[in-house]
Amino acid sequence: MARVVWHVPVTTSGTGSTTALRLFRLRDGRRCAVGFSSPEALAALLGPGQARTELAEPALRELTAPLGIDTLVLDPRMVAPSVSTPSASAPSLTAPPGTAPVGPAPAPTVQFQHR
Repeated sequence: MARVVWHVPVTTSGTGSTTALRLFRLRDGRRCAVGFSSPEALAALLGPGQARTELAEPALRELTAPLGIDTLVLDPRMVAPSVSTPSASAPSLTAPPGTAPVGPAPAPTVQFQHR
């Protein structure tokens, strides 16, 4: 049976001596780990400079379980910035009288955020 390898984003310390998994959040706020089926898929979403390591799924699960993370996402399609609360100075999304209402774009199904 062939060993399936996931390409997992990591962060490294300034000296390069320490490597840590890069964790994300789902839209509902739960933390998750992500993996990619190829280095190209990882670079396409997170950029060519994103450090990575290769892990099998069981190894990734073992590393994240002590952190209370039980969700792994393979080949996510979108990474979005965190959602913030609108400030008092944010422009209103109310349309002028007699025009169709304008609203925000539909929310993505899954949102990832660097932790």
